[in-house]
Amino acid sequence: MKSFRSLCFGLLAVFFASAANAQTAPAKTKLKPGTEQVQIKTSAVCDMCKARLEKSLAYEKGVQSATLDVPTQVMTVVFRADKTTPDALRAAVSATGYDADQQMANAKAYDRLPDCCKKTNGIHAN
Repeated sequence: MKSFRSLCFGLLAVFFASAANAQTAPAKTKLKPGTEQVQIKTSAVCDMCKARLEKSLAYEKGVQSATLDVPTQVMTVVFRADKTTPDALRAAVSATGYDADQQMANAKAYDRLPDCCKKTNGIHAN
């Protein structure tokens, strides 16, 4: 009976240890052949900016996914290298009204942004 109890305890310990490790292991993103990933520092400040930028880049040729992390203001874009370039993606972000790395936002597009999305407001929830 003691050995059965020890065996069950040992199995449970192994199970919980592996489950805890699975949750803390960093997610690994494997890119498909022919795709690249670029991270672009933007001037986005809210979830409305996030929706606007992700929608805008979804229509760019060659873009497979675009995700903005609002707290860090970093947009991660996965794209087909034979269809577009990182500079073209930065230009698309700029044309939407946001800074993209060292490239300043298009002035007319910036003026069309809602007041909550202006750079002077700082990062906020909505």
